[in-house]
Amino acid sequence: MPRSLAVAVALALLVACSNGSTQKTSSTTPAAPNVLTGSIGAAKFTIDVPQPWNGTLFLYSHGYVAPGSTNPASASPDPVTGQWLLAGGYAIAASSYSATGWAIEEALRDQVALLDYFGAHVGKPKRVIAIGVSLGGIITAGLVQAYPDRFAGALPLCGVLAGGVGAWNTGLDSAYAFKTLLATGSSLQVVNITEPAGNMKLAANLLAGAGQTPAGKARIALMAALAGIPGWFLPTQPEPASTDYAAQEAAQESWESRVDFPFAFGYRAELEKRAGGNPSWNIGVDYRHQLQISPYRDEVAALYRAAGVDLNADLTALNAGATIKPDARAVAYLDRNVSFDGAITVPVLTAHTTADGLVVAQDETAYADVVRSAGKQDLLRQAFVHRAGHCAFTSAEVISLINVMLHRLDSGRWDDGSLRPAALNAAALALGSQDNAIGGFFAAPPSFVDYAPGAYPRPFPKGSTLPA
Repeated sequence: MPRSLAVAVALALLVACSNGSTQKTSSTTPAAPNVLTGSIGAAKFTIDVPQPWNGTLFLYSHGYVAPGSTNPASASPDPVTGQWLLAGGYAIAASSYSATGWAIEEALRDQVALLDYFGAHVGKPKRVIAIGVSLGGIITAGLVQAYPDRFAGALPLCGVLAGGVGAWNTGLDSAYAFKTLLATGSSLQVVNITEPAGNMKLAANLLAGAGQTPAGKARIALMAALAGIPGWFLPTQPEPASTDYAAQEAAQESWESRVDFPFAFGYRAELEKRAGGNPSWNIGVDYRHQLQISPYRDEVAALYRAAGVDLNADLTALNAGATIKPDARAVAYLDRNVSFDGAITVPVLTAHTTADGLVVAQDETAYADVVRSAGKQDLLRQAFVHRAGHCAFTSAEVISLINVMLHRLDSGRWDDGSLRPAALNAAALALGSQDNAIGGFFAAPPSFVDYAPGAYPRPFPKGSTLPA
């Protein structure tokens, strides 16, 4: 998540992915660590080693940093979790990566270089556990796919686990629907973006105008539904009722305007530059089918009826104009950085909030599907937290998941009883009030829940074919 997007209105929902937030300290006093900082090439790093060290290293991968933004290294998802790890004798380390934006290529290289540095200057760990949030979640899963012998386990949190090609294709669907239905005749670019700042400003202005009419709101709901964007925005507010379609659309509009549009209409330019072209397409996509598999199809249908707009005509227009083709070289780059084959060889425990409008919970379905196809489902477990927000976990929820992973590695088997929502919630609650907070300041009770997120809109497992 770009730090630049952590504005006051969405701070509670975004802060868990920020590397620079000020947070309360844990009630547990950590051992005084030895701290090493420096650079490996253009990548800054930080290493904290407690005294005594128990031999386990947690390698943390941070989230997306907007192109050109400040990029310091931070060694844990949040300071509370970091202090808990150090107090338990666990070392923590992280690279800042040597680039910003969709820096997966650099991150994979830089994180492994940091492991080599750690081994040379601190000592060889008994085991390394990869952990990361958001873009760091896809990097974490990418590390154990590309370097399985370097890791004992992985905790991708709120990760882009549909992979790069799938994620940007899904984002394109929403942007394309906006351009076709709400920005007709405008100069808005959805691919091959040449001037990202102006493109983002134009998109924001067009969205603000569209949200002024019932027809515009119905179409905003459609573009959100095609990408699986949920109708719940702030964790400080209760989830809208299942038939409160007006509130759901308002939340989707907030996700789009405050969080998703910078990626769709601005940051895509950075990806296209590094990939050498446009890596996304919609040629051959049936948008009637895409709406049918969306969990928000009833909302869309109801809002279209209330606005007196012909949904069938809009879907016909979307299908008729679906002619965007990809640059094969760019797809290959994004597939390398990174798509998933599911052939994991170490335990992986993922987690997602149920209402994440930047990296949707359906990413978990995409990852589980490829792991199952590879016959590795016994190595994967997934947890869900009933809350709005991207990476909006409490420190206690993260620590509870870390404990489950540690038990899995110590015992050689999953304790599925400890992964039940009631058990996870009890474990988190037992950590105390200071740890049961998002960002160290917004108190929130543990909210693990049984949840099935549904199908991912545009899956692309590694090895999939491109459209002709």
